[in-house]
Amino acid sequence: MAQMDRNKIIAIAVGVVLVLLDFIFLRSNSNLMYFIGVIVILTSLLPFVISISFESKKQKEKESRFLEFARDLVENVRSGTPIGKAILNLRTRDYGTLTPHVQKLINQLSLGIPLSEGLLNFARDTKSKVISRAIGLISEAERSGGEIETILVSVTNSISQIEQLKKEQRSAVYSLVVQGYIIFLVFIIIVLVLQYYIIPMTSGMGNMNDLNSEISASAPRDLGGALLSLLFVQSLFAGIVIGKISEGNIMDGIKHSFILVSITLVISLGAGVLLAV
Repeated sequence: MAQMDRNKIIAIAVGVVLVLLDFIFLRSNSNLMYFIGVIVILTSLLPFVISISFESKKQKEKESRFLEFARDLVENVRSGTPIGKAILNLRTRDYGTLTPHVQKLINQLSLGIPLSEGLLNFARDTKSKVISRAIGLISEAERSGGEIETILVSVTNSISQIEQLKKEQRSAVYSLVVQGYIIFLVFIIIVLVLQYYIIPMTSGMGNMNDLNSEISASAPRDLGGALLSLLFVQSLFAGIVIGKISEGNIMDGIKHSFILVSITLVISLGAGVLLAV
């Protein structure tokens, strides 16, 4: 984590320096200056997006590994082992990204901390709604003296169904995500054709006085900023929607928004460098 924070600071510092150099040496060519500046800014933001994507992936792995943890508990409890002792028996098991949380729970129980308190700390540390709901049921059953085995089996089956539904959802909407990217690329192309071909062509039609000619000639340049803003807003919210549909989490949409915004800015400003009128 410290290494990632250091990389973020370095990326920001390098990005600021490069943007200043870009502004100093390329200010005579505004289109090229903006294009290079955007490339630098996007590259500087990349570590942040990678970090968010990594945390999201890590959270999903925790929920998947918790299913293994619950199943191991079921096996131990079925053999007649109390749930507290069953958790201690899992000391040597590897649960990937969930392992530090399991080890912390085991250490707390070893120090004499009540099981209910240890479970609540476990759920709080994982920062997962799925795990928190499951731990809440287990903790409540333990306090009330209910059938722990029955509760654990029910929790395991529930988590298993949730994971299966998530996999089916991702598989079902994959084609929609691909279509969303393709449709957005087509939209960018249409806007660029409108800006650099249709509007300049129509601006020269008809008999116009000098004032109208001057206004019409400047129309493509004036519309460039408006069309770029339209594309930017469209890409930002389209990415959030794609993330929500495909993963069920708005935070996952940040990755898609970054990709779409990057595509928008690079293509639009790149076209401005190559096709500027």
